[in-house]
Amino acid sequence: MNIQQIVDFAQATTAPEHYRPAPEKILKGDPEQSVRNHYGSPCGQFNVGIWEGDVGHWTVSYTEHEYCEILQGVSVIRDAEGNGKTVRVGDRFVIPAGFSGTWEVLEPCRKVYVIFEQAAR
Repeated sequence: MNIQQIVDFAQATTAPEHYRPAPEKILKGDPEQSVRNHYGSPCGQFNVGIWEGDVGHWTVSYTEHEYCEILQGVSVIRDAEGNGKTVRVGDRFVIPAGFSGTWEVLEPCRKVYVIFEQAAR
């Protein structure tokens, strides 16, 4: 291992992967999204990068634990009972594995994500 293996987001040249949620998950809008996964661990359980999402609303179901830091925009995350949490620039939070609900982007959103996917037991 050497210093060249440190992943510096400011210098990363990771190409974005563009996608949309599956049509049956979209509740409103046409939320195009992109992800730049700057680092993936050799075991495949740990990933870090930048996510961007356009205005829209879709259902989510997390199998992974995700740390997020909002860099731009405004989103509302709602649980299955409809309780909401608005997240904005500077907010940092963790979404635990097992969370189900919706994600709504009110203003184009950009976040740093750190994901840990637990191995199946």
